[in-house]
Amino acid sequence: MSNANHAFHAVHPALSTHSTSEKNRLIGKPRFHFEPEAVMQKLRERIIGQDAALNEIEKMLSVVKADFSSPDRPLSVTLMLGPTGVGKTETVRLIAEAIYGHPNAFCRIDMNTLAQEHYAAAITGAPPGYVGSKEGNSLFDETAIVGSHTRPGIMLFDELEKASTEVIRGLMNVLDTGRLTLTAGTKTIDFSNCMIFMTSNVGAQAAQQYLDKLNFLPKKMQDLCLKRVPTQTIIEKVMQRKFDPEFLNRIDRTLHYLPVQDDALPKLVDIELEKLNLRLQHQKRSVTLTATAKAHFYQGHDIRYGARHLGRKMRTELEPILALYFLTHPEHMSLTLDAQNGTLCIATQQAS
Repeated sequence: MSNANHAFHAVHPALSTHSTSEKNRLIGKPRFHFEPEAVMQKLRERIIGQDAALNEIEKMLSVVKADFSSPDRPLSVTLMLGPTGVGKTETVRLIAEAIYGHPNAFCRIDMNTLAQEHYAAAITGAPPGYVGSKEGNSLFDETAIVGSHTRPGIMLFDELEKASTEVIRGLMNVLDTGRLTLTAGTKTIDFSNCMIFMTSNVGAQAAQQYLDKLNFLPKKMQDLCLKRVPTQTIIEKVMQRKFDPEFLNRIDRTLHYLPVQDDALPKLVDIELEKLNLRLQHQKRSVTLTATAKAHFYQGHDIRYGARHLGRKMRTELEPILALYFLTHPEHMSLTLDAQNGTLCIATQQAS
C-alpha cells in the first residue's frame, strides 16, 4: 500500500472501512426493488386462461430483475399477439400497478392514431421548419419511460398493426439502440432502462376464420388439423407478411394470447365485480350477485369479443341499477342483485 493510502486510512479509518463493507454488501444485490413473484401473483389472479404467455412474462421479469441486460438496448422488447379483449393491455397495466402502485404508470401510445405516414412526426417530434420543432415535443412520457434506478420504465405501443410502415420503421432504432432522437435534434429519449411492450391482433381474424371452418369437421378431425397447423402458425404467417423481418428480429419475445374460453367466463365476472366493489369502497358500499345474476352476464356471451365486452355488458346493465338504487336509497350501503326471466332485479338490501 502506498504512503498516500496509509495516510488516508490513518486519517479516515471509519470512512474507508464503511465504504468497503458497503460495496461488499451491494455486490450481487439487484438494483430493481420489484419482486417478480409478487408481480406474477397479481397477473395470475387477473389474467385468466393465458398460462403460456404469463410464463414467458415471468421469465422476462426475472431477467430484468437480474439486471445484466445490454446497456445499449431496452431492458426487454415483448410483442403480445391475440384477439381483442384477452388481456394483452391489461397485462401491462397490472405490471405497472405491481411495480409502481398505479395501473397507469406507463407510457402508452395508441398506434391507431398513427395510421397515416405524416403522423410519424407525432412520435419523433415536429420536423425542422414546422410549428413546435424547436420544443422537441412528442407523444412520449419521458418520466414513465426512463423510470428510476430502482424501478424500470414501462412503454406500451398498443395495436401495433394499425401504425403506418413508416412509423414502424421509425421504431426500429428505438428497439435496436434503446434511444430515440427527436426530429429537432434537441433531445434524445433513453429507453435503456425501459421494458417495451407491443400489442397486436394481427392474424387473429384469420385464426378465427380457420377455427370456424374446422367447426364443420368431426372433433377428432379438428384436433388432428390443429395439431398439424395450430392457430399460432396462422397468426405468425400473417405477422410475417405484415412486418419486415428486420423489425421482427428486434423483438425478444412474441407471446400468443388465446381467445377467451367459456370456462373462464365465471371467473371474469368475479373479477369485474371485484373491480366494481373497489370503486364503491370509498362510499363504504358494496354489491353482490347471486349465482343466477352472474350467469346472466356470461351465459350466451360471444367469446370472440373477449373479456372487454363482458366488462362493458356489466357496466351498461348493472351500474345503472346500482346508481338509481343508491341515489334513491342513500341510507342503504349494500345491495344484492338476482336475475329473473333474463332481467336483473333487486334481491335484498341492507340499511347501514
